[in-house]
Amino acid sequence: MLEMFHYDFIIRALVAGLAIGVVCPALGVFLVLRRYSFMADTLAHISLAGVALGLWLGAASAFLPLLTLLVALLGALVVDRLRVRQKLSPEALLALVMSGGLALAVIFFGLARGSALDITSYLFGSLLTVGPGELRLILAVAGGVLVLLTLFYKEFYFICFDEESARVAGLPVDRLNLLFMFMVALTVAASLRVVGTLLVGALMVIPVLSALLVAGSFRQVVLISVGLGMLATLLGLTASYQGGLAAGGCIVLTALFFFGTIAGAKTLLSLGRRFHRRPSGQ
Repeated sequence: MLEMFHYDFIIRALVAGLAIGVVCPALGVFLVLRRYSFMADTLAHISLAGVALGLWLGAASAFLPLLTLLVALLGALVVDRLRVRQKLSPEALLALVMSGGLALAVIFFGLARGSALDITSYLFGSLLTVGPGELRLILAVAGGVLVLLTLFYKEFYFICFDEESARVAGLPVDRLNLLFMFMVALTVAASLRVVGTLLVGALMVIPVLSALLVAGSFRQVVLISVGLGMLATLLGLTASYQGGLAAGGCIVLTALFFFGTIAGAKTLLSLGRRFHRRPSGQ
């Protein structure tokens, strides 16, 4: 297994994957607790429309990730404006925008039929497609998002649990919400090569759900989520290389395995406690 680390593309993919494995669950904690779990999927479909747009316009491969980031930011702005101005449920709003993003992606891909771009690498993730430039972009996005998350951790925490009280306390809630949307959009767009459009949302949500089963505080939820995200990414990328499988699928299946193991262990412990609490005569 160690021979895989002799290849530069594996090292790049591993570093990029670990960066994504940290930042995705860290943001996912706030998304899950605010019941915006499908936000990542929505922005992923919008980002895919950015890839398709760049393909149609004939953008050079070096500029395609930047165009994808730009489209993702515009999509986040649209989601935030609709959320503020329209009285729609979060599920309905995200479904609306996701449908629009997917429709645009289908149309632009149809207009760009002559391109040789491997679309599946954006749908499911690919080890082979993370180049040096993309690695630098992923690290820059992950580093910037983590810095912002650290700086505004208390504010995001306050808004996450009681947005109205945060407004009363004088926090610029609307601007902070928009900033958070931009952070999620950048992370999602940067993650497409590693995890893929169809699975990046799962990497943001599944480690958080696993952590919620065992954590006793918000800080523990964040730390456990990040730890599980990194471990799932490391093991998933290893399995992807060894089996020649899609990286995104391996990462998400590993995260699901952790969730199933934790949930199963917790259920067994609960049943064991109930058994020992039964009166001896029963």
